[in-house]
Amino acid sequence: MNKKTTALLVSALALAAISANAQTPPPAAPAPAAPAAPAAPSWSWTVTPAYASQYMFRGVRLGGSSFEPTVEADYGNFAVGVWANFPLADKVVGQSDPEIDPYASYKFVVNDAFNVQPGVTWYNYPNATKSTGFYKSSFEPNLALNYTVGGVTLTPKIYYDVVLKGPTLELNGAYAVPLKDEGTELDFAATVGTYKWTSAAPDQGADVKNYGNYWLIGVSAPFQITKSSKFTIGWAYTKGSDNFIKLGSTPKVSNGAAVGRGVITASYAISF
Repeated sequence: MNKKTTALLVSALALAAISANAQTPPPAAPAPAAPAAPAAPSWSWTVTPAYASQYMFRGVRLGGSSFEPTVEADYGNFAVGVWANFPLADKVVGQSDPEIDPYASYKFVVNDAFNVQPGVTWYNYPNATKSTGFYKSSFEPNLALNYTVGGVTLTPKIYYDVVLKGPTLELNGAYAVPLKDEGTELDFAATVGTYKWTSAAPDQGADVKNYGNYWLIGVSAPFQITKSSKFTIGWAYTKGSDNFIKLGSTPKVSNGAAVGRGVITASYAISF
């Protein structure tokens, strides 16, 4: 804008000089157009029914094949939605039978390559009972830093569950490879993480600690079906390791649900 304004001033001075010699004032130069105001944000909605061959969460298997729908509303950089898991096989009673998780986040954009994104997830298990060692709900704020360099997006993220009383630290990476001839792309993703909860189960007579590590690698391919809908198929392998449960002062025991599994996913997203 400064260069454009300078050029206009130079032109005006030159015209003034010509008019002084010719004694004929030229027509006034038009004022530069004002920059267009940014468009006001508006609400958009996305409904995504999805299927997963396994329900894996932070390296722990919580169920078998599952129906996992999501409904999300977006307004500019603000997002709010509900994700759910309805197990079709290998239900974990009181945990993924079902699970319904409202969530929200807001993205503070610093520049084209970096943004800060606080968020929160409210986990709900309607059929859980404390007497069997399950909470009916937990609440987990989180904070993510998204940085893109050379086409690779790196996202360190920290969570803190105020009910389970402990943090989760996670590093995510993402990279897209265009496949123009096929009309899609390959979206590669990777995650490494660790967590430690000091109140992992209620009403056990002593604190129940649960801690462990996990990792994931995966790839997915989206296919645009219509202007407002797309089908995505994906595959990932995820594994939990060094995962233990400890009740009070008793010796720790290995968490048998922390396993390695391949997961196939398929989803169909419709936006409006």
